[in-house]
Amino acid sequence: MNEIPRGTLPEQTFYEQVGGEATFRRLARRFYEGVAEDPLLRPMYPEGDLGPAEDRMATFLMQYWGGPRTYSENRGHPRLRMRHAPFTVDRAAHDAWLRHMRAAVDDLGLSPEHEQQLWKYLTYAAATMINTPD
Repeated sequence: MNEIPRGTLPEQTFYEQVGGEATFRRLARRFYEGVAEDPLLRPMYPEGDLGPAEDRMATFLMQYWGGPRTYSENRGHPRLRMRHAPFTVDRAAHDAWLRHMRAAVDDLGLSPEHEQQLWKYLTYAAATMINTPD
């Protein structure tokens, strides 16, 4: 029987550690459930159906955290600031986005370490999208 030497197996990505595609799909679904009812954020999504936006967020986050590169294959480089530039993203929008994302992250039931790592990124990302001063 051939044994695999210690240290030769690749480490799992964050994506794999937290449950892969299903976890990121749940995160995006829960987030957009909140957005659908939010009077500040909903107008930023011109599509009648939030499904395409949900899919874009899920595939972006999957790719960012080490999963499949579906987002870039379908949409090219993320260019998040550029994609959000047409919308007024002020502190109120930032706070609303984080409120819905917090609920979505909490629903995942991640380990404290994974939750902290994910939340640190999401709060950073939200702050970088602000394009309009208060």
